[in-house]
Amino acid sequence: MKHDNVIRILFIENSVEDAELLINVLRNGGIAVRPARATTPDDIQAALDESIPDLVLMNPGVPGIDTTTTMRQLDASGRDLAMIAVVDSLDDDTIADLFAAGARGVALRKRSDQVLAVVQREFEALSTRRQVRRLETALRETERRCDALLDSSRDAIAYVHEGMHVRVNQAYLEAFGFAEFDDIIGLPILDLVAGTHADDFKNTLRGLSKGDRIPPPMELLARRDDGGTFKASVEFAHATFEGEACLQIVFRQQMVDAALVAQLQRDPVTGLYNRSRTLECIDEAVAAAAAGRAGQAVLLVEPDNWKEIVASAGIGNADHLLAALAAKVTESIDPDEDVAGVLGDHTLGLILSPRGDLEHAALTERLRTTIAETIFDAGSRSLTVTITIGGTLIAEKNANTEAVLDQASACLRAAQNQGGNRVELHDPSAREKADAEREQYWLDLVREALAQDGLRLYHQQIISLQDAAGEFYEILVRMRGPKGDVLPSYFFPVAERNGLLPAIDRWVLGHAIDALAHRENDGLTTTYFVKMTLQSLEDPELLPWLVRRLESAKLRRSRLVIEMPESKVLTSLRPTQEFVAGWRKAGGGFAIEQFGSGLNSFQMLNHVEADFLKIDRSFMTDLPQHPENQKRIAEICKEGHASGKQTVAEWVEDAVSTSLLFAAGVDFIQGNFLQEPAKVLAEEYMPV
Repeated sequence: MKHDNVIRILFIENSVEDAELLINVLRNGGIAVRPARATTPDDIQAALDESIPDLVLMNPGVPGIDTTTTMRQLDASGRDLAMIAVVDSLDDDTIADLFAAGARGVALRKRSDQVLAVVQREFEALSTRRQVRRLETALRETERRCDALLDSSRDAIAYVHEGMHVRVNQAYLEAFGFAEFDDIIGLPILDLVAGTHADDFKNTLRGLSKGDRIPPPMELLARRDDGGTFKASVEFAHATFEGEACLQIVFRQQMVDAALVAQLQRDPVTGLYNRSRTLECIDEAVAAAAAGRAGQAVLLVEPDNWKEIVASAGIGNADHLLAALAAKVTESIDPDEDVAGVLGDHTLGLILSPRGDLEHAALTERLRTTIAETIFDAGSRSLTVTITIGGTLIAEKNANTEAVLDQASACLRAAQNQGGNRVELHDPSAREKADAEREQYWLDLVREALAQDGLRLYHQQIISLQDAAGEFYEILVRMRGPKGDVLPSYFFPVAERNGLLPAIDRWVLGHAIDALAHRENDGLTTTYFVKMTLQSLEDPELLPWLVRRLESAKLRRSRLVIEMPESKVLTSLRPTQEFVAGWRKAGGGFAIEQFGSGLNSFQMLNHVEADFLKIDRSFMTDLPQHPENQKRIAEICKEGHASGKQTVAEWVEDAVSTSLLFAAGVDFIQGNFLQEPAKVLAEEYMPV
């Protein structure tokens, strides 16, 4: 979890309860919040100095708080803050007054979805502004470095705008025999090209000004200021100078072996462009899309079951097979317009020139079919291979190399999770239909898993820092998929939308109790932490069923602890209170996850009894660099221990954090740094 994902919000609210309701709306919407609350101008100033908020959610009805004055106070802090007004009702005058006072957004308190949308929008806008400022700073630094490199380069380099020199380096002056920069600035570059090549050079400049592709190096005769000439290889690139679009033109007097350059850009196995050159081509396609070129696409191509194929064909034949596969891919595209390259060990990247959406779909499907129908030779063996293709269309809206690769990769992984041997293209215009098809696919998988025992238990060890007796684990669930076990982030949202979470919870709880019984029969004392969803809490039959299962297991030493997030507990306080009371009476334990992230988390413990407090994971991010988080964790531990609770720190990322958590008084720690999740038991331990 990145630190930037946690939004620091200052709530200007009458009561803690009103602020907590908003916090729960945001947390239940998937937003991690670090809250602070203020009711007076002095409180606001203290929060600005101490918590450094990202957003301010203000109730204009708080006594003693004036919207305009508060906005001036926020502006005076010098920070980029967005103020969102949270109101009980909307009318034209209210909205006009709030925006006139400086509010960036207005949210209706009773519409949780609208509150969530406004907060997400404003935080994304804030993140964009911050990123722009960082990029501007980086750009200035890069420009300074480029200037230094430009002046120290031995190559003759010029920047040309509308055919005129606007910037040259010292090597350029020396190559063409000029003494001062003023002698060449504003001079037409055609004056430095011999007449025999002037027309070709002029046509190239004209084509580049219209957005044509960068041509290969041009060999010509260059003319010096004294009338002499020399042979040069000229390279072109798009650039900017002082905010204006221009061309960077490099004159190389020593001819570079074009064949050698081309060879260095090729992958030795497949003969396609290597990773570096392929990424350059994607950058060029993205730049062209940003300039208005539509219809391009980036595809990622991977053979299915590559590890099994390599194991079967042998490592020595894997390169030959990949080369043959690359050759087939190349045959299916236009070699003059499209680009094929290597992006990973067995991942090919294609940059397709502008086509219609249907043409892109037809080409990718034709490529998939061609590969599936081809028999490849791998040493003495012949075999068939299928491929999965994930891609995205490039448009002005997603004209960012990282975004394009992320979208193509997401489509590739989604297609592979559906069994492979298929094509999935990211296209916003077809998103609704694709989402519906994907929803139905995952829904069918979940239903099949529930009907045919297709879920699996994993566990992750929770390590005691205080020498507690026995073993402690958190139970995690996975689903068997066509390509292996699937994480719950893929199928839980679908299960929640279709009311299947209670069935999953029952499967997990029942299997966890059976696993505990087996471990106890083997002489082990174990505590399992098992997550439970809000939908299950609302099921009146769950608690009696759980109690019966627990009684039939006859556990003497082992224990089952059910855990729920703090935000979910707060939104369903009364049913949680009733469930926890009955569950603890039956001998079970209860843990509150994401604890300490609210304005007054311990107040909730007056209503719901808990055995364990699992500290909010946002405190663990880069813990050694955040002393305020270390202090907060120590406070949670001290107050928790005083009331008889034990504390657990999740998502521990490094050894230094472990030492700090021990010093803060944390009882247990958990994280992939310590141990990654593993399957719980062998199949014979699973109930029939």
